[in-house]
Formats: sequence, C-alpha cells, structure tokens
Amino acid sequence: MTVELLDRKLLFVTGKGGVGKTTIAASLAVLAAQQGRRTLVGEVDAKGNLADFFEIGPTGFKEREVSRNLWAMSMNTEDSLKEYLGLQLKIPLVARLGPLARTFDFVANAAPGVKEILTIGKFVWEVRERHYDLVVVDASATGHIVGQLAAPQSIQELVQVGLVRDQTDWMLDILGDPTKTGAVIVAAPEEMPVNETLELVTRLRASTVVDLAAVVANRVLPELFTRREEKIFDALPVATLTKAIGGPVQPLLDGAQLAVTLRRTRGVHLERLRQELPPEVPLLFVPYLFQRSHGARATRQVAEHLNEELT
Repeated sequence: MTVELLDRKLLFVTGKGGVGKTTIAASLAVLAAQQGRRTLVGEVDAKGNLADFFEIGPTGFKEREVSRNLWAMSMNTEDSLKEYLGLQLKIPLVARLGPLARTFDFVANAAPGVKEILTIGKFVWEVRERHYDLVVVDASATGHIVGQLAAPQSIQELVQVGLVRDQTDWMLDILGDPTKTGAVIVAAPEEMPVNETLELVTRLRASTVVDLAAVVANRVLPELFTRREEKIFDALPVATLTKAIGGPVQPLLDGAQLAVTLRRTRGVHLERLRQELPPEVPLLFVPYLFQRSHGARATRQVAEHLNEELT
C-alpha cells in the first residue's frame, strides 16, 4: 500500500552533515501545517539551530507554537526522563533528578540503547497519544540514526519481561508500521553524500523496522541550457558581443560555463542515486535557492518546492 509522505504520523529526517537536513525537516513541517495538519517539529540535538529556520528564540523541551498549526521543540534526555517517570511510573517531577539522574547515567552508559530510546521515545509517545497529526524529527546524521531507530530492538534483546519491555513493544508497533512512520534521507548531488545515502538505505532496511519514506535531493542546480543551446553558446563571437554591448562579456560567459559544468557533473551523481534507490522509494528534488538558506522565507520557499514534488 502506497502512503503519501505527509499522511504518515512520524517522519525522521536524516542525512550527512551539511546537506540541509534541518532545512528539509523544517520545510516539511511548515508544509504540513499549511495543509491544516497539527504538526510538531523537534530536533534531537538541543544545541541545534532549528529555531533559526522559523526566526524565533531558542526552543526547549517544552514545545512552543511558532505559527498556525505548528509547534517546535528540542530534545533533552534529562527532561525526557523526568517526563517518562512522571507519566509511566507516576514519580513526581522535581527540578533536578539528583541521585536518580546519576543512576540513570550509569545504567545508560552500561546498557546500549537506553539514551537513544529516551530520545526517539518522546516523539513516538507523541504519536501514540495523538497530540499531533504529524511529528517531524530533525534526527541525527547518518552515523547515528540507525543506532537510535534500532534502540527499541536492542532493549528487547536485553530485557525479556517487565515495564521496560512493555514500553518497547508499543514503540516498535508504531516504528514498524509504514502507514505511520517513515525515514526521509536528505542528500546533496555530490559523490560523498550520495554514497552515504545509498549505504544508509541498506543499513536502515537491515537493522531497523522503519520504512524508507523518501529521499530528498537538495540544492539541485538548474539546467541552464539544452545540449543544442550549449553548441550555440560555445560558438558565440566574444569579440563581436563585447563591441556590441560596450563592455567585457567573457566573465559572464565563463560564469555560465561553470554553472553548466557543475550541473552536468552533479547530474551524474543524481542519476546514480535515481538508479540505485529501490524503485518504490520516491526521489524528491529541491533546487538551489541562491540565497541565504536559513530563515523563515527560505523555509517557506523550500516548502513550496516540496509541495510541487509531492503533488
């Protein structure tokens, strides 16, 4: 069954550092909110810059409304633990966890998956409680996302019975349901990001239960000329043009030639990405904006481009 990207309940957006992962996460959230979906966007790195994409003050663990239908927050594992203890174990909230926090750190360092499950568990819980129509996670980069998404399975291998086991059961039910949860990988049209994207596709399918919802090729340069137009471009009489215009045109021609060369070179990597992705995985294209990539205006523009790709 084919599920539209924004019809899911939980999206983890990941990708190699520097490819525009946060841009795409913020823009997907804006697009969903514009379509009337009550949307939460959260970043797993409390030191991230998600707030810059909405031009608001710093975000915290407590979600805040940033625009109509849209809320934003930043993950904090200590706050997540306090919330978990209050909701699941009915332990009253305290300003700081003190000895309990130190005990948690000891257990978390000894048992793989504990910190990770607190991170992704917060977002999965929001889906379970139906607080939002869609939760978009600005997730960890490619080197860490698999470990986080596989955390519930890792915990189940360590714990066979009890409350913790019960918690991972419902998490896996949501994470493993392709109608509810999906991963979105962001790539740039360059060799290393494409290599990492294809490797991550394999690792996600081998080590997690999360469905691959889409791959987004970000910062795609426009096609300036057709092959036929390039031949005319190459045959332009520079001296004649310079005389007719009354100024040097060579720098302009050089710039256009560079743009064409970059587009052709990156096109090779995009074609490889298209050919080696599983055929059922949508490949979406977002153009290079040629402007400041942060800020509310840029986020809305990318949202518009994503909307065009999804409709």
